[in-house]
Amino acid sequence: MEGGNSPNLQLQQLPLATAAVSVQPHTDSFSYKENLIGALLAIFGHLVISIALNLQKYSHIRLAGSKDLRAYFKTKTWWCGLFLLMLGELGVFSSYAFAPLSLIVPLSAVSVIASAIIGIIFIKEKWKPKDFLRRYVLSFVGCGLAIVGTYLLITFGPNSHEKMTGENITRHLVSWPFLLYMLVEIIIFCLLLYFYKEKNMNYIVVILLLVALLGSMTAVTVKAVAGMIVVSIQGNLQLDYPIFYIMLVCMIATAIFQATFLAQASQLYDSSQIASIGYILSTTVAITAGATFYLDFTGEDVLHICMFALGCLIAFLGVFLITRNRKKSVPFEPYISMDAMPGMQNMHDKGIAVQPDLKASFSYGALENNDTMPEIYTPATLPIVQEQHGSKGVSAPPYRVLEHSKKE
Repeated sequence: MEGGNSPNLQLQQLPLATAAVSVQPHTDSFSYKENLIGALLAIFGHLVISIALNLQKYSHIRLAGSKDLRAYFKTKTWWCGLFLLMLGELGVFSSYAFAPLSLIVPLSAVSVIASAIIGIIFIKEKWKPKDFLRRYVLSFVGCGLAIVGTYLLITFGPNSHEKMTGENITRHLVSWPFLLYMLVEIIIFCLLLYFYKEKNMNYIVVILLLVALLGSMTAVTVKAVAGMIVVSIQGNLQLDYPIFYIMLVCMIATAIFQATFLAQASQLYDSSQIASIGYILSTTVAITAGATFYLDFTGEDVLHICMFALGCLIAFLGVFLITRNRKKSVPFEPYISMDAMPGMQNMHDKGIAVQPDLKASFSYGALENNDTMPEIYTPATLPIVQEQHGSKGVSAPPYRVLEHSKKE
């Protein structure tokens, strides 16, 4: 009797054990701890990167405004900024090994929030409380929305965790969803590159889409490299797999080309536009790549996916409002006021501003400065002359043009 009942007991226990294993990745509390560790590392990294960049910028501004002839790399402030920059990048790099890709990428909004707060605190302008609130109300609203969006991203982010071993990454790499995604991305990238290089379509969306497509591949390879390094540190060596070095080379190459396109965009457009549009496009494309390659949203319910998407939209709106309030660089206007000309000594004739000396570096009231011309003419004057009544049917012109040369 006992020998006949033991096989039945084993058959009844087998489905229960299988079901428990399939649910374990989403019910284990340690997976949420890994999400929290990855999110905190990403937030810390982006905060430190923002402080480092502003510190290096302060070093350049301080040298430019002083009589110090040292190079910027000989100052302690610049080296301190470089050290913090490397520390922040290490934190962001490590965060990819703990949390899913779709959760880490949107957290780059923290750097925009930090830069806005640092800019408001260390601003050098004089302002009144009313003017300050009216001028920076968009920044305050944007920071609030970005913080709310970040909270939703962390709370409802994907909770899929998988060890980044060589076998798992190779399996994802040759899966048909990712191969189809890569085919579509390569076609779109080649079309955008053709229109950008051959048709001279230097639109900001075109350039930043190229950056976003390259950035998605950078994020995919960064997570693979960081995950394999962490697994190797834990005792399971993964550095002897060829896929590790393939991902490492792709990570470096895509990062270099991404920086190249960003440098080209910074020469054509304002940094605030690049920050807002680039964040939206890069985050969207990277989340799509993470969902396709690492299957981040597999097993997630509809509520978590909708709340995660809502957090992304709120973060997008917050970043847009923050960058919208930044000052834009004003191009040089040839027709300017005498009082607004820096380094130009004002000349007055009975309280009325007159033309500066023609030997100055640029001419007031002229589109181009060409001091090699034999004669430089001042604008023509049109004095009103009284009409002289002559014979009937013949009238004198109501005005006449007087041209004054430089000799007069």
